[in-house]
Amino acid sequence: MNIDFPTILVGATLITGVVWAFDAALAAPGRRKRAAQLVQQGESADSEKVARTLKESTLVEYSKSFFPVILAVLLLRSFLVEPFRIPSGSMMPTLLVGDFILVNKFSYGIRLPVLNTKVIEIGEPKRGDVVVFRYPKDPTVDYIKRVVGLPGDRVGYFNKVIYINGEAIGQVPAGVYVGKGSGISMSGASKRREQLDGVQHDILVMQRTPGLEGEFVVPDGEYFVMGDNRDNSNDSRFWGAVPEANLVGKAFRIWMNWDGANGGVDFNRIGTKIL
Repeated sequence: MNIDFPTILVGATLITGVVWAFDAALAAPGRRKRAAQLVQQGESADSEKVARTLKESTLVEYSKSFFPVILAVLLLRSFLVEPFRIPSGSMMPTLLVGDFILVNKFSYGIRLPVLNTKVIEIGEPKRGDVVVFRYPKDPTVDYIKRVVGLPGDRVGYFNKVIYINGEAIGQVPAGVYVGKGSGISMSGASKRREQLDGVQHDILVMQRTPGLEGEFVVPDGEYFVMGDNRDNSNDSRFWGAVPEANLVGKAFRIWMNWDGANGGVDFNRIGTKIL
């Protein structure tokens, strides 16, 4: 079951905010007025009766405490940075199973939470960007891949090589991959260094594993994406391009890694920049 955290966060912000605002505008002045009347009738300002009259309800206390925290999290997560966890090996060797990453939410424009309506244009994806997006076949699921083709591009994939508008994307051998933890099954794969518009990154290919080949023209307003683990990635080769409206943001940093199959935390990956 996928939890719609943005909707929950917006709902919690609205509920706590409304309770706090209602209390500040109506309930609190009423309590103070009743307490003043008690004092005028002879009650001590420090009496228990006056204190009970001024006391906020438990709901109001919790709302006042949590509202600023929830609002701050909502603003941070919706407009600045959102954390994600990598559940699969489709982006190996760039991203490993158990990596916790940070995603820049404003790289491709400011969007309203839940509604996902873009309100401010800022930038557009570039070839080589590692992006998080809502899977076109099931928008409740988040995917992460590398942008390969831009709107209007003719993208080909033949013999483990990407072609953009008829030109092959350069690759150089970078040794044999040695996997670890949950990614140990990829040990022995060929590691290659690839460049996409100046963005240098490593990819994995299995020479003897047949891959889906063909050519694809990227529609306007959409992006062709692929995983760096080329023979173990469910990407645009299989289900098409990603609409611009499905973009969530650009991945830029690994802030934690936890892989139980690798003994827990891998401190060497903490703080790694995503290229």
